[in-house]
This record gives sequence, C-alpha cells and structure tokens, in this order.
Amino acid sequence: MNQQKSTRRKFLEIVLGGGALATLGSILYPVIKFITPPAAAEADPSQLKLDFSRQDLIDEPKKARYFKYGKDLGIILLTGAGELKAMAATCTHLDCTVQHRPDLGIIWCSCHNGKYDLDGKNISGPPPKPLAAYKVKEVGDAIFVSREEA
Repeated sequence: MNQQKSTRRKFLEIVLGGGALATLGSILYPVIKFITPPAAAEADPSQLKLDFSRQDLIDEPKKARYFKYGKDLGIILLTGAGELKAMAATCTHLDCTVQHRPDLGIIWCSCHNGKYDLDGKNISGPPPKPLAAYKVKEVGDAIFVSREEA
C-alpha cells in the first residue's frame, strides 16, 4: 500500500508541475513575442537615386540632407570645396542621428558629443569607429548613392 501512495503522489506531482509549466509558458510566450521586434522586410537597394539635386543642397542652410537607404538613415552633405559626401547618419556609439555642423566643419552627434570629420572618421568623443561611407555619383542633375564595397 505504501508503494501505491508513492505512485499516486508522483503522478500528482507530475500533473501539477506540468500544469504550472504550461500556465507559465502561456503567460511568458505572448510577452516575449510582444517585446521582440519583427524582422525587417525592407529591401536593401544596391543603388539609390535621391529625390533632390545639388542645387537643393546649396539652398539648404546646413548644406546637408537626410535620406533613407533601405532601412538605414543616411546623410549627404556639400563640403566647402563643393564636393558631395554621403555616409550613414547613425552614430556608431549608440545609434543616435548625427548632424552636419558647417560652422565647426564636422559631423556631430548630440547624444554624447561625438565628433566626426567630413569623411565620417571619428575624431573625438565616444564613437568607437567611423560612419559607414557611401559612394556618390552625379548624372546630370540626378544624385545616385551606393554602398562602398569593403
């Protein structure tokens, strides 16, 4: 009879433990699915035609504009020498959006005062690496941007 009570007790422990695990799983699964971001479904183009021209950049007070390159944000700027430079617009430190500061001759991240030169190389502050550079090609009034090959 002692063996029979032990078997019933084991059976009840397994059933109650399984029920507790199932309840915990049914609570945690939706929470985890809600917190986890969905996979990005945007295409990553090999080349992008910008919807503005060099003249639009000349007319801008900061001589720079932002653009979307697939799911990434980019910035294109007109240097004092009249050269077009394009690069990723997200800081390599904490993914903040960088700004062109023509008054200082730099690209600046306001989050932690990170500074990049106009080629995107980190020159001071906490950014650990340079901004990703893009190739710029002008065909007539059109501006095309593509990723640089590593």
